Amino acid sequence: MTESTRVGVVGLGYVGLPLALAMHNAGYDVVGVDVDEDTVARLRDGESTVRDVADAEVADAVAEGLTFTTDYAALSDVDGVSVCVPTPLRKTDTPDLSFVVDAAERLAGVLPAETTVVLESTVYPGATREVVGEALADDGKTVGEDVHVAFSPERIDPGNDDYGPTEIPKVLGGVTPACGDRAEALYDPVFEEVVRVDSATEAELVKLLENTFRAVNIGLINELAQVAHELDVDIWNAIDAAESKPFGYMAFYPGPGLGGHCIPVDPFYLSWKANEAGIDTRFIELADTVNREMPDHVVGRIVEQLNDRGVPLPDSDVLIVGAAYKPDVSDTRESPAVDIVDGLEEWHADIAYHDPHVPTLDVGDATYESVPLTDERLDAADCVVLVTDHSTLDVERLAGRSSLLFDTRNATAGLEADGVVRL
Repeated sequence: MTESTRVGVVGLGYVGLPLALAMHNAGYDVVGVDVDEDTVARLRDGESTVRDVADAEVADAVAEGLTFTTDYAALSDVDGVSVCVPTPLRKTDTPDLSFVVDAAERLAGVLPAETTVVLESTVYPGATREVVGEALADDGKTVGEDVHVAFSPERIDPGNDDYGPTEIPKVLGGVTPACGDRAEALYDPVFEEVVRVDSATEAELVKLLENTFRAVNIGLINELAQVAHELDVDIWNAIDAAESKPFGYMAFYPGPGLGGHCIPVDPFYLSWKANEAGIDTRFIELADTVNREMPDHVVGRIVEQLNDRGVPLPDSDVLIVGAAYKPDVSDTRESPAVDIVDGLEEWHADIAYHDPHVPTLDVGDATYESVPLTDERLDAADCVVLVTDHSTLDVERLAGRSSLLFDTRNATAGLEADGVVRL
């Protein structure tokens, strides 16, 4: 690949936009495509649509020639395309590849011969070959000769400032060895390290392995947190002590539940494919059950703590602090805060929430607005529930001001304050 190489990025969300900028910075002539007209309009105006990308980065790249469009025809002269579209679950917890199918079919109608197409969206093992490969070969093309198809799982971690998009090793596998060679040549100038695997299916499994590993281990520690509570043992102290072992142990931490697009979702892509082959994925299903029950466990602990203080949960004042699924992001997808609020609503509690990154929060048919974290608001709350420990949060003030602070994240570790209860 050379500086005259023209590439496209389809899907300009939290994965696609940083990738488009990284490819531009590597010297490629880049066009970004998204079906959302508002997203494209904002990007053309130099406004970032992703929290981890600054407006100035977008504005500078646009001034230097990076273009954005809703028209797939702009990809008619590219050498390579990266596809970064959503892959959610259906209500039945089965894979929804409709965005991938749509993108592949659109690409099939416009791409020139011998283009390299790299899918970055999380899919089940075999999907790159079955869905993208077959769509692009539908008019008689041969994958590995007329078009080259590969898979490279996105590893973006929103809110993580330690690893930029190009610093995270890039796993990559082709549908054929020739496809892998072409994709590696496309990505090698962009990323500090490309980790080549034997096939696209193997690369697909890598992503599912990573997040299933996390989901299962988080499920285990969430279950042990509940056991520790019944045994009157501090689970956080137990984890710290176990971590002193220099081998054979990796620390995972309990919390109010799993959130975000990846960890709660990706294991179902693996279990669905395994079940299709007649394999019962018991660990995955059990971990999902435990993790989904954690918001109910939090609500139960709140009920228990308020009852101990002679305050019935119905009509009590409960303040949720943090609505995003993780610190320092605005993403509320699968956030446990939503389920906790929903559970508290069933108890007829008077609920408010504060999150500097989330101005409004939809829970069922209700829409809540973030309230200021004033001394008066903290004083009024019968229970403050710390769900997301944003870095800007003054935890010491929160602990000192709250009559009851239920800390689901161990953010108050080392603080001496009356009324602090940890998960």
